[in-house]
Amino acid sequence: RIIQPILFLSLSFMCKWQTPSLQRTCTTVFPSQDPLDRADFNAVEYINTLFPTEQSLANIDEVVNKIRLKIRRLDDNIRTVVRGQTNVGQDGRQALEEAQKAIQQLFGKIKDIKDKAEKSEQMVKDITRDIKQLDHAKRHLTTSITTLNHLHMLAGGVDSLEAMTRRRQYGEVANLLQGVVNVLEHFNKYMGIPQIRQLSERVKAAQNELGQQILADFEEAFPSQGTKRPGGPSNVLRDACLVANVLDPRIKQEIIKKFIKQHLSEYLVLFQENQDVAWLDKIDRRYAWIKRQLVDYEEKYGRMFPQEWCMTERIAVEFCHVTRTELSKIMRTRAKEIEVKLLLFAIQRTTNFEGLLAKRFSGCTLGDGTVKKPEVPPPSTNPFLEDEAGTETDEIVIEKSDAEKPKKPKAPDNPFHGIVSKCFEPHLYVYIESQDKNLSELIDRFVADFKAQGPPKPNVDEGGAVLPSCADLFVYYKKCMVQCSQLSTGEPMIALTTIFQKYLREYAWKILSGNLPKTTSSSSGLTITSLLKEKEGSEVAKFTLEELCLICSILSTAEYCLATTQQLEEKLKEKVDASLVERINLTGETDTFSIVISNSIQLLVQDLDAACDPALTAMSKMQWQNVEHVGDQSPYVTSVILHIKQNVPIIRDNLASTRKYFTQFCIKFANSFIPKFINHLFKCKPISMVGAEQLLLDTHSLKMVLLDLPSIGSQVVRKAPASYTRIVVKGMTRAEMILKVVMAPHEPPVVFVDNYIKLLADCSTDTFQKILDMKGLKRSEQSSMLDLFRQRLPAPPSGAESTGSLSLSTPTPEQESSRIRKLEKLIKKRL
Repeated sequence: RIIQPILFLSLSFMCKWQTPSLQRTCTTVFPSQDPLDRADFNAVEYINTLFPTEQSLANIDEVVNKIRLKIRRLDDNIRTVVRGQTNVGQDGRQALEEAQKAIQQLFGKIKDIKDKAEKSEQMVKDITRDIKQLDHAKRHLTTSITTLNHLHMLAGGVDSLEAMTRRRQYGEVANLLQGVVNVLEHFNKYMGIPQIRQLSERVKAAQNELGQQILADFEEAFPSQGTKRPGGPSNVLRDACLVANVLDPRIKQEIIKKFIKQHLSEYLVLFQENQDVAWLDKIDRRYAWIKRQLVDYEEKYGRMFPQEWCMTERIAVEFCHVTRTELSKIMRTRAKEIEVKLLLFAIQRTTNFEGLLAKRFSGCTLGDGTVKKPEVPPPSTNPFLEDEAGTETDEIVIEKSDAEKPKKPKAPDNPFHGIVSKCFEPHLYVYIESQDKNLSELIDRFVADFKAQGPPKPNVDEGGAVLPSCADLFVYYKKCMVQCSQLSTGEPMIALTTIFQKYLREYAWKILSGNLPKTTSSSSGLTITSLLKEKEGSEVAKFTLEELCLICSILSTAEYCLATTQQLEEKLKEKVDASLVERINLTGETDTFSIVISNSIQLLVQDLDAACDPALTAMSKMQWQNVEHVGDQSPYVTSVILHIKQNVPIIRDNLASTRKYFTQFCIKFANSFIPKFINHLFKCKPISMVGAEQLLLDTHSLKMVLLDLPSIGSQVVRKAPASYTRIVVKGMTRAEMILKVVMAPHEPPVVFVDNYIKLLADCSTDTFQKILDMKGLKRSEQSSMLDLFRQRLPAPPSGAESTGSLSLSTPTPEQESSRIRKLEKLIKKRL
């Protein structure tokens, strides 16, 4: 307490010189954790920190000495710093003066540089302006010199052109005229100058004079009247053609038109409509005449016309146009005399000629002068894509000299296709009507042959042969399609397609469906006693072996027709014009063959199913309550197996080429036989315990036979299709579960009902009623059991409709297999 004021005064002395701003600056520059350096320093707290108790006052002298030593050190440091800063002001002023002088010098240098840059920029502008002026002067001087040269050439060329035209120097004129025209193009923007306009008019006048002069020369050399011609080409006319290339295109067209007209004048006289040689039967003479004329032209005038004029092709094309017009006129006049053979003969000769034109010429003179390369079609597996060009027909005979290539391109790829033969299209109805008549006779012949020869002989080794008439029909279809595509790819192809559709349907109904064996309901002569006592092998199937083979043959034929009709449709769409493709649709005909296939399979199923009916009837009529012991399989099972072993191998072997339809047959038979077998099970009432065991053994035997049905009696054992196996397992397992429920004791009733719901997975009251009848329960017992059954039924799901039966989850195949194994063990124990 005595020393506290002394220390307080000492510390206050140490800190009294510190102002707030100085304190903040020092804190920022020299961060420190010393309490003395804090802005909110409290001397009392600091003293209390140093001397917290009275005992700590014993070392007060030492603390005071330390503080005094620290004060002295601070004084020394301050003194040293103050003395070191004595000359700082003078040095700073001197450095500032030197910096100001350097800035002044730098500013002067920068000003000098700026002045020099401005002078340089002005100098560059002056130089650039002078260069631009010189460049413009040079350009104008060059243009002026060039224009003067062109003007000199134009003036001299016009004078020379006029002089050469008068002297008919066409060889020199051709080159000079082209040059003059090219030079004149440079003066198009100077047409306002009278002299230039005058030169242009002189050039046009020279061109008109040349055109009229050349036309007059050709008229003199090839007069329109008379057939007398000069002995050879003229050099003057050859040069005149070169000049015509430079003149107005109208001059060139006029020369070509007059020459071709004069060249074909003899043709119009020889083949006038009233001449006998003009009729279709002598159409070859027309094409022979033009061939000779083309050869004659090449020999005499081939070098007179420029090659790019394609005069040979132009003559041939004009001949085709004239021939088409003349043939159209004469066929309209004598339409009643046109017969099928004559028409096909004329068309064949014409298409051969068009093919020769396509081989000889490019077709550049047709349309816009461009020729499209034919696209190579992608490879196809369509059987109709065989070599069709070499197909011979009864009406058409192809000459060896005009034979087409092995694979003829599609008609539209030939630029000359239809250029003459188009005239025959209005008369193709004659061909279509003849094909309609021929196909009608062909179908009638097929029907007569089938009746005369009878059904095909059983031949299991061939795997069910297709009827020969089917192949004959499609061969004829192919021939007709090839012929018609050569004649036209337009509306006649649509008409032919309509005829194809008509006779495909007739073939399906008259030949296929019309010859399917008729089913009968005559199962008389079989009684329960005789069926049970008959020996194995004495039962006869409903259809004979020949009838089964016939059904399989018709099924295979329908399958072949179905596939081939689809290919025929694809080929017809390839042959017809693109705009008519949508009008070709053979879906209705393929559906017809599908119906024939379905009917054939149904007949086979009905036959086998009907053959098993007497056996199932015998099963339902047996006294199952009187069976005393379980033995081998019952006679009705043996009868069913016998029918299956008799019919199925025959059907399988005859459907070897169409395995998918044999699988359909098996599936349809299983779907038909199993429900019928279950219905007959319900008719077996009452049933004793032993009788139920015997029925269970019979059911298992039938199940094994059905599972093996696709390969029964075959040396090659194949695994049955999974879809078929699932149907058999599901259906026959239900039959086994029904018998297992019948075997279960009905006391106590609750256990019986729960066992029924668990095993059979069927909550139908009708099924439960039938099982009670099979057990032979009295009506009173059945009534109580039905009430209990309704009470034990599981509640239907919310939102479900109220129905008379509810379906529980079906046992899995593993559960069914496990139950069957247990059932087999039980039967073996009892046996």
